[in-house]
Amino acid sequence: MTPPPVPGPAPLAPASPEAGARAATTAGAAGRNAVRRPAAWLVPALAAVLTALLAVAGSGTAGRLANGGYTATGTESARANALLADRFGAGNPDIVLLARAAGGVDTDRARAAGQDLTARLARAPGVASVRSYWPGGDASLRAADGAAALVTADLAGADRDAARTAEKLVPGLTGRQGVLDVSATGGAWVSVEAREQSQRDLMRAELVAAPVTLLLLVLSLRTLVAALVPLVIGAVSVVGTTALLRLLTYVMPVSVFAMNLTSALGFGLAVDYGLFLVTRYREELRAGHPVELAVRHTAHRAGRTVAVSACAVALSMSALLVLPLPFLRSMACAGMAVAVFSAATATVLVPPVLTLLGTRVDRCDPLTVLRRGRAAGPPRADSPAWRAVARAVTRRPLAYGGGCALVLLLLASPFAHVRFGLPDERVLPSHTEAHRTSDEIRARFASSADRTVTVVLPRADPVRDAAALRAYARTAAALPSAGKARWAATPGATAAGGPRRGVVLLLSGPRQAQSTAGQELVRALRALPAPGGGQLVTGRSALLTDTREAVRERLPLAAAVAALATWAMLFLLTGSVLLPVKGLVIGALSLGASFGALVFVFQDGHLRGALGGFTATGTLDISMPLLMFAIAFGLAIDYEIFLLSRVRERYLLTGDNRRSVVEGVARTGRLVTTGALAVAVVTGALATSGVTSLKLLGTGLATAVLVDAVLVRGVLVPAYLTVAGRLNWWVPARLGRLHARVAGRLGLADGH
Repeated sequence: MTPPPVPGPAPLAPASPEAGARAATTAGAAGRNAVRRPAAWLVPALAAVLTALLAVAGSGTAGRLANGGYTATGTESARANALLADRFGAGNPDIVLLARAAGGVDTDRARAAGQDLTARLARAPGVASVRSYWPGGDASLRAADGAAALVTADLAGADRDAARTAEKLVPGLTGRQGVLDVSATGGAWVSVEAREQSQRDLMRAELVAAPVTLLLLVLSLRTLVAALVPLVIGAVSVVGTTALLRLLTYVMPVSVFAMNLTSALGFGLAVDYGLFLVTRYREELRAGHPVELAVRHTAHRAGRTVAVSACAVALSMSALLVLPLPFLRSMACAGMAVAVFSAATATVLVPPVLTLLGTRVDRCDPLTVLRRGRAAGPPRADSPAWRAVARAVTRRPLAYGGGCALVLLLLASPFAHVRFGLPDERVLPSHTEAHRTSDEIRARFASSADRTVTVVLPRADPVRDAAALRAYARTAAALPSAGKARWAATPGATAAGGPRRGVVLLLSGPRQAQSTAGQELVRALRALPAPGGGQLVTGRSALLTDTREAVRERLPLAAAVAALATWAMLFLLTGSVLLPVKGLVIGALSLGASFGALVFVFQDGHLRGALGGFTATGTLDISMPLLMFAIAFGLAIDYEIFLLSRVRERYLLTGDNRRSVVEGVARTGRLVTTGALAVAVVTGALATSGVTSLKLLGTGLATAVLVDAVLVRGVLVPAYLTVAGRLNWWVPARLGRLHARVAGRLGLADGH
């Protein structure tokens, strides 16, 4: 074990009042000189122009977003859906119209109104095919009480195109249509309502997050001028994020929820990075450095830490790219772009802004009146409260660290009974049309679309294999949890010009399509010998089964990508082999607490009133924990980098591990806590959303960052660093030489 050498001088002593006054005078003169330089205004001026252009470029982003992409690609159910659409002109309908008639759907007036409704829908631009109770009289499209019937439509184009078509068509087809009372649901209409709801939620979240974040920054930095710098960086980042999302929509489908999440993430990261840079700059000023030197040191030392942090967040998000869910891949690309853009905004814009402000960064303390007019001056570089906590933890590291680990495990325990599912219209508020209509269809129709299990027999001959097909249908209907079986095309029928190639069997599954019984039915159907040799099973139960299996297969690779990338970044920063491993283990442990909270609240249905109400389905959307893990793990490593950079800096100066840990916690405690609170505010504002997916992400991310900032960085990490001692900095000689070469070229070899 070879710790790094301890170079000469001890830590700098605080400057005397006289030296501080002289330094302030010098700094003020340097700041005034910097303001006079035209070049000092160039970057902020260009940034203002670029921000205005980005605002214009991002103005139409919301209209280009769409819902979907929550199921795995390349699976059996995905191939079955493609075959249904290509060969049979069928599939999951994009629009479902529920038509109610007071006197029943079979009266002459109801039949005439239904046929007119069907004809208008079929003639509309963008409609590929229509299936209706009128005039065919398909019993599966008639409610059990005979008072309602369904009209469904498949729309042309991708999800985004279908949503645009639905947005134009549905308002003219719903409401009173003659004797019919019509309401709508279906994937395309859910997408429209989700986009509208998320836009309202985004505006409300921004109106709440911005003033609360400003208040937090003022309380932490004690001056309005200093607090406004991170906030301005956050605003620029949100505008840039929106433009980046629009650019991304030209490459891939992007979720309607992407703008809410990435705007919150971009604002939170930018504020985090801006706060870190401003805090370091004020430290440099208090050390007696003139403005120009303080800015240079800030950009050189803290700027590198911000760059490493952004890379860690982006690399954590990149792990989602290997998962076969289009929604997660698009969110990964958006999240990576946002992290890099936020860091670039902070590191490029903050130094010239600080140069222009000079020592005026400490002006305008709004809280002076609470201190009876006595100006308090800038806060100390360290936090006495966190210093006291660090000293207590480092005196008894095993007791505090073990107790903290036990608390985190207890908080994570509900995750042991997690049940994964797929999202549907119930993520919308219960008062929305798509949600209400789907609930009514489930209650009134014996075979709703989400209960139907579809079996495609692509090689069966409906004439030659007619008897075998009827026997197959009887066997399938006799399986546990199976209901009535019916043919989409009757065996023995012929297509125009010759025999039909392939047939489709529709089977009613259990009422809860995403239950274990539904998934077992899918497996049993796939095990049956099929006429013609081979079958493809799809439907909601099959999509969930295949998505879970596909995610399970690729999850080890995704975890390896995140772990290796994070280890490499922490190794470059610290030069240690064990500290990155510790960061991975403790980061995963801290996230377990937030995962447990998600199961307790959103799966089990506790605390619904406190979060504004939502529909508990008994499952968690399988994509949400994966997305939350990537984001929250990146943020956890973000705070890890802030803490370790200061611990390493002090250790290189003193060689005293325990004192370095105490000093690192004392100097980053307030910073990490304020940054975590800011991120918790902007992501937690998503918890006020009416969309359950956004509510879940906001609650989970806010919980994750607060637990990480308080329990993990404040207690668990200092306890580990103390127990490990000099082992923290151990590195094999060959790997140490490699680190010295690479980190030296990147400017990371001399501490922060």
